[in-house]
Amino acid sequence: MKQAPLAGKKYAFTAKLENWAEGMDYCAVQVPAKITTSLGTKGPVLVMAQVNDSEPFKVSLFPVGGGKHYIRIKAKVRKETKTKTGDKVTLSFTVLDRANNVYPSDLLTALRAEGLTEDFKSIPPGEQNFILRKIDEAVKPQTRKKRIQEAIQAAHRRREKLADQDR
Repeated sequence: MKQAPLAGKKYAFTAKLENWAEGMDYCAVQVPAKITTSLGTKGPVLVMAQVNDSEPFKVSLFPVGGGKHYIRIKAKVRKETKTKTGDKVTLSFTVLDRANNVYPSDLLTALRAEGLTEDFKSIPPGEQNFILRKIDEAVKPQTRKKRIQEAIQAAHRRREKLADQDR
């Protein structure tokens, strides 16, 4: 069985900010091979990261094949740190426990109203975390409300999938 990366483990390195998608404002940093190897997985890894002296932000190291991981650096973070493609940045991160999710109260209220709390909590941790991160990152109230509705839909799909498996 694969071993999950050790939650709480801290890493830091310096690297060049790369343009990840031609024609798009999408930048990423390659995680050094030594760190990727020590993570012990070729899959995504949830982390709390910081670029230079930025505010900490939750993100996943994403695998790109060949045992390599990258970490996406959002425009908001680049603006905060006044960095751009080609700049060297110091990146530090702490591995988080994917199963240790914090549920926003407005999401829990919506799930309870639909009787879907346990269905949502049965969604695999990585997918759940992605949904929760999208909700947390919403800037406008209407966007947050829309993303909570998407979470409700995901819980409905999970309920249907589990019911199908029980038949």
